[in-house]
Amino acid sequence: MSLIYPRDSLKAHPLNASPAYGSTQKRAPSKPLILLPHTLSETTGPVFGHVGVAAGDSDLTRQHDGEPLGERIIVSGRVLDEDGRPVPHTLVEIWQANAGGRYVHVRDQHPAPLDPNFTGAGRALTDAEGRYRFVTIKPGAYPWRNHHNAWRPAHIHFSLFGPSFLSRVITQMYFPGDPLFKYDPIFQSVTDENARERLVSRFDLGTTEPEWALGYQFDIVLRGRNATPLEEPHDH
Repeated sequence: MSLIYPRDSLKAHPLNASPAYGSTQKRAPSKPLILLPHTLSETTGPVFGHVGVAAGDSDLTRQHDGEPLGERIIVSGRVLDEDGRPVPHTLVEIWQANAGGRYVHVRDQHPAPLDPNFTGAGRALTDAEGRYRFVTIKPGAYPWRNHHNAWRPAHIHFSLFGPSFLSRVITQMYFPGDPLFKYDPIFQSVTDENARERLVSRFDLGTTEPEWALGYQFDIVLRGRNATPLEEPHDH
């Protein structure tokens, strides 16, 4: 997995400073970045293997004694490179709010209930065909105080690791037809409309399991003209 993308693909990614997304004004670089040469230790390690990832880590509904509340869903897809080739054995991590729109985090004081049977984090390794699969609960929307009456659309955060920490990328997956899309500065910070659509999963009846869970497909393309928008530094 590489973090070096063709220059044209940068148009698909959000700007470091997006005026409508308030906190970017405080954390976006205000001066040109200073590039430091990578050493061997940075580009080769640490390495994530199979040992630390258990089969049950990808089912967020089975991490506690009871069943979590909310709509059970299956989220699956493939991790691909710019030529559509699978990226195997990649660590995929997700984190999300619960069905009420609340994270298990001390700073989340949104007055929605916490679910004792849902922590909201999981991980999996892609198989030889680049496929991953998670079972989870559809997250709820939540307020975030960026502007008056600001609400984030339902979403799941994705983190992918290559052979080292330097090859980590982060993105978000949304659900089709959400009425909050046009009001959300984070979603709208991706200025290319076609690229924004690549952040939206698609309902898939083939993934859906009868009388048990709806299925959604979300492929992640790491680079190229069809790249999934990623949270990454660039020179815009």
